[in-house]
Amino acid sequence: MLLRRLFSPPLQCCRQVAYVQGQSPAPKIREYFYYIDHEGMLFLDDARIKNFTSCFKEKQFLEFFFKRVKLNDTDRYQGEFPFLSVCGRERNYIRCDDLPIVFTHIFQDGLYRSAPLKLVVIEYSPILPGNADKLSYAHAGDKMSVSWQPDRICMFPDTGRVYHPAPERYGAIGLVRSKLAIELSASFTFQNGEEHPPTHFRWKAHDYELDQHWWKETYI
Repeated sequence: MLLRRLFSPPLQCCRQVAYVQGQSPAPKIREYFYYIDHEGMLFLDDARIKNFTSCFKEKQFLEFFFKRVKLNDTDRYQGEFPFLSVCGRERNYIRCDDLPIVFTHIFQDGLYRSAPLKLVVIEYSPILPGNADKLSYAHAGDKMSVSWQPDRICMFPDTGRVYHPAPERYGAIGLVRSKLAIELSASFTFQNGEEHPPTHFRWKAHDYELDQHWWKETYI
């Protein structure tokens, strides 16, 4: 049942918004509009086809763009595009399938590989002194990451989606991409039944009791 939820197609919210890419609502200001899917891929919002071939892939650009993402605190498009990345004179409005931050890989600090390791390899790899586990996001490799907190992941049984803390500027929470979430789900323990969130998570031969409340103070 959990796998079926994780593979379920994301809900789409169809909403007509009037804009033109590159429009200038004020002198020296340009506005652009973007979409982030549930795998964390970034697209122009009005791209007709959204897949791997049409997403932005250049890691330097992704780092530049995502380091400036924040909640939309302007008086424009707040309902339709709740996040914003300000890059000089450009205002880049963002809407998401779920959240703007999507975690994609777990790696040891200093040991990132462009081809992600299988989770089982990561879990049983030797723990090297000073090499903390990190969680990469935004498809920017080791340029964008947070400390991996195995006691603070959560899964909502109604959707099967898995979440992890993110920097506060992004709403303090990020989505774990479905491929990684499926691998992590094998290590969940549901002492209260699968209709309730998991209670424990096993990581590197240690059973962590999960914090069931941290996400209540976040964007969602």
